[in-house]
Amino acid sequence: MESFLISLSTVAVAEMGDRTQLLALVLAARFRRPWPILTGVFCATIANHAVAALIGHRLGRALTPRILDAAVGVSMIVMALWTLKPDTLDEKSTGGKRRGAFLATLITFFIAEIGDKTQIATVALAAAYSNLLAVVAGTTTGMMLANAPVIFCGKAFADHLPLKTLRYLASALFLGLGVYFVTRTFGI
Repeated sequence: MESFLISLSTVAVAEMGDRTQLLALVLAARFRRPWPILTGVFCATIANHAVAALIGHRLGRALTPRILDAAVGVSMIVMALWTLKPDTLDEKSTGGKRRGAFLATLITFFIAEIGDKTQIATVALAAAYSNLLAVVAGTTTGMMLANAPVIFCGKAFADHLPLKTLRYLASALFLGLGVYFVTRTFGI
């Protein structure tokens, strides 16, 4: 349960103001069909985070517990710093209007998530926790919790989000997790 809750909260907070959340907003404004967009985000997230979790799990098995804790801790601290940088979205990355809302969302969201903060967090979480299903379920649920309101409420909702405050909160969460894992490295 711990791995699910940590994964959920880490990704839900980290996704606020992230480029993939901005992408969900653009797709919602473009297609005005929330259910196919939400389904596309869900399918793309499961696929992307499952691959990330498998990579993280492999890394976790290949490293000693001490090196793993250090690597996860340092990666979380780097994520804390990365989170402070606001994301932007290239309008060209949202797919053509000829594609359906689901397919456009599935493809663009999957691609946009590659190398994203939430994907890298999934790698680190899967390396730290042995329950891959709980990690992927948690990160996917966190992604859905962050994106569903944006998809359904669109720009009106996004205009009222305190993105700067949310970035600081996400950064603090990553920093806290990073410090926790680094201190475990040294047995503190």
